[in-house]
Amino acid sequence: MTGVKASDPSDVVDVVLRAEGVELRRGARIILAGVSCAVHRGELVALMGPSGSGKTTMLRAIAGLEPFQAGRIAVDGVTLEGGVKLSTATLRELPRKVGMVFQFHHLFEHLTAIENIRLAPVHAYRVDATAATARARELLKSVGVDHRADALPRELSGGEAQRVAIARALAVDPPVLLMDEPTASLDPARRGELAATLRQLAEEGRTLVVATHDEDFARSCAHRVLIMEEGRVARR
Repeated sequence: MTGVKASDPSDVVDVVLRAEGVELRRGARIILAGVSCAVHRGELVALMGPSGSGKTTMLRAIAGLEPFQAGRIAVDGVTLEGGVKLSTATLRELPRKVGMVFQFHHLFEHLTAIENIRLAPVHAYRVDATAATARARELLKSVGVDHRADALPRELSGGEAQRVAIARALAVDPPVLLMDEPTASLDPARRGELAATLRQLAEEGRTLVVATHDEDFARSCAHRVLIMEEGRVARR
């Protein structure tokens, strides 16, 4: 599969995420071998490829969670340079630009759904607690799980936990949302619901990059598919 097109991304001129020649090594092993791509505002891009091709590592590099040795990543005005340690200012600003939903959600088990969502706004960005709670409830409603606001993660189904994780990633309203294998724990019906949720986020102007092995899921929601092989974008 070389591409899936629900709309023409060339119609959107606002590039929100750009990677140029990103190289990442772990010891002698090359994980990313010069990855370059551009993603526009309101575009949903699926990143596909075999295990070990570098999909998840690329997401982590964009989110500032994985240092890389060469190249450049720019996210809505915040630039990460290969081989350069992230400054305190960048570490603070980057989470406002990019949110990440991990494959296994990583919700805090001792906090309810709504507490998970308002944690970063209140404690990292000093948002008023009342305002953060109201925002968290709006986000839970927007992803269809507002009735689970007071549930602990262990009380949530896989699909509910996925939606809470999306809401948490959007808590500080980043323009870019990254997702790693979002359908891994979902049945077909829940995959369809997730695809609809992601399409809606893109229609609202959010930029999404989704690493997935699920070709049917990618076909159902992505504007474009980038195929990664051996640490490179091999096909678009």
